[in-house]
Amino acid sequence: MNLQSIKYLTALAQHRHFGKAAKMCFVSQPTLSMQIKKLEDRLDVQLLERTNKSVRLTAIGEAISIHAHNILRETEAIREIAKAAKDPFQGPIKIGVIPTVAPYLLPKIIFKLKKIFPKLIFLFIEKQTQFLLEELKQGKLDTAILALPITDSRLEAKEFFKEDFLLALSKNHSWANKKSIKATDLSGENLLLLDEGHCLRDQALSWCYQTNATELEDFRATSLETLRQIIAVGEYITFMPKLACKSNDGLSYIAFSGEKPSRTLGLVWRKSTGRILLFNKITDHIQQICANL
Repeated sequence: MNLQSIKYLTALAQHRHFGKAAKMCFVSQPTLSMQIKKLEDRLDVQLLERTNKSVRLTAIGEAISIHAHNILRETEAIREIAKAAKDPFQGPIKIGVIPTVAPYLLPKIIFKLKKIFPKLIFLFIEKQTQFLLEELKQGKLDTAILALPITDSRLEAKEFFKEDFLLALSKNHSWANKKSIKATDLSGENLLLLDEGHCLRDQALSWCYQTNATELEDFRATSLETLRQIIAVGEYITFMPKLACKSNDGLSYIAFSGEKPSRTLGLVWRKSTGRILLFNKITDHIQQICANL
């Protein structure tokens, strides 16, 4: 049994298709099929149920594939530790970012980070939280900028910014000239929110429950920019993260007095990574940058 055959099994477990798994592993389909058969012979168990149309893992195949995935992840961690021992501050770094943060935070930090870490190649991937967490655990990402807390025991997080939400509404709204607003003023109001899958939606809903506000049921926005455009031409209201607030966009932004809705942003990484020193340094610098926003 070798790492290559373990990689082939993991690819089959992911794709359930010989052709797609072979493409992922950069080998021909017959080569992959032959190596899986050799693995079955060495282990003396059947890993796959083969048909003309599909591949299905047996129960023992499923169990072994889980361990195979863990072996590959730990192997990659060993490589990371070895590279980090040489120079943890050089090479590519893949960073996931949630869509409600990426367009507003990245322009403020990326060029400063590149100046601080000139040997790093920053690659940013924008996806919703659930997908970033999965890719982070699979080792497809090195780290991710997410809303905290993250409860997965395999991951570690470090906070760098607490961001207030403001109430966003049209300049024609009856509240448009208010200097501030209390949370209790939202009681009975309908708020327009983001669609399912955005962590910002969950945070806004939590605040709605606390203030006895409700969600507008007949429309949900797919992005903050869509939300901004809808709010600008209607009588709707919503929560807008402070970083996403713009001047001259047709909206009025009202700060909350007293208890404020907010979210905590942080950098998240695998506990097994060999780049913990680097991620702590990056987090510290992002925190310093955000302190002046």
